[in-house]
Amino acid sequence: MKQKSSWSKSRQSILFRYCVLFSLLFSGWCRIGGQEMPGIAPPTFADVSYGPHARNVLDFWKAEGVGPRPLLVYIHGGGWLTGDKRKKGPDFQPYLDKGISFAAINYRLTPEHPLPAPIHDAARAIQFLRTKAKEWNIETGRIALTGPSAGACTSMWLLLHDDLADPRSMDPVLRESTRVCAASVMVGQTSIEPKVIESWLGPNVLKHPMIPQAVGEKTIEAVLARYEKYRPLYAEFSPINHVDSGDPPLFMTCSAEMDLPSRDAGHGIHHPIFGVKLREKSLRVGHECHLIIPGVSVSREYADGNQFLMAKLLGEKKKKP
Repeated sequence: MKQKSSWSKSRQSILFRYCVLFSLLFSGWCRIGGQEMPGIAPPTFADVSYGPHARNVLDFWKAEGVGPRPLLVYIHGGGWLTGDKRKKGPDFQPYLDKGISFAAINYRLTPEHPLPAPIHDAARAIQFLRTKAKEWNIETGRIALTGPSAGACTSMWLLLHDDLADPRSMDPVLRESTRVCAASVMVGQTSIEPKVIESWLGPNVLKHPMIPQAVGEKTIEAVLARYEKYRPLYAEFSPINHVDSGDPPLFMTCSAEMDLPSRDAGHGIHHPIFGVKLREKSLRVGHECHLIIPGVSVSREYADGNQFLMAKLLGEKKKKP
């Protein structure tokens, strides 16, 4: 009972931190409690299947405008363990008003469907959306990604990884490109390699269930006992391992809680050091990467992730005021 109580307090702490973080940093974003987003019209197309699994579904809002429209795709968070495309999300009406279409996706969850399932589902969703370009009026060269936490990790992986398109596939969806033009993410994990992130943050980060359950294990002890088995999988799905100078631009927004080592699992899994480490590598290789840590780091070009996305999707040269 004591262990259960401790875990409950930890979850409450994580939830509280999320609420504070998003209310302070992302005032343009909203929490969605029901099946429809307040103030937003129902999707143009709802629960469209993009793959064989029940969670391979997406919603699409079609923007008005002359010619094919840019597209912003939202990938929900939840540690790949939980979450839903309708439960949380950004206030994307300003994007629709600017002629940018919007999509939100679901994907398979761990530990029942360990990596690569959640990330490869998101990749397939991008490929599926490209097959709908003519029907849904999508400009395939201007598709961007956004999302928090694990949705941020997935977004960054897709942004930085080589194209998964298979021109010889019998499946027409898999013949499409997975590459996007930009991503703006919040409190994301740039590495999920246990020994790497422990060296950055201390042991508490490994207590978060996202890390062991990403590979289908229940505990971090089970992962460490079979580390050589899982190490290549962790390395492959750590976005920082794929960044190079030719990758599209990235905007990361982190929390202000810079103290080290991480205090607990929730603090560790969303620590700003993830952004710092990727930004450092981006600078070394010549990749465009913007990082905001309140009170520590600002972007010289963009006030926030929304301004960044508008510029990249609409081709604007708008600078920070």
